[in-house]
Amino acid sequence: MGIKDQFQDKAERMQQQGKQRADQAREQFPNREDRDRDRRRDEDEMDPASRRRRDEDERFESSYDA
Repeated sequence: MGIKDQFQDKAERMQQQGKQRADQAREQFPNREDRDRDRRRDEDEMDPASRRRRDEDERFESSYDA
């Protein structure tokens, strides 16, 4: 087996390992976006000013992107 084949095999193994780790992370934290959204909603209910600030920041960012 040549050096090129060894590197190719190693790259394929590393790629497979990376996919497995990503899958494990997804299984470990399946609803991360939902938790973040719920946390923001809870913060908004407790502090309406924080929602207003976040809305203003989002509008600013969207206008900046345009």
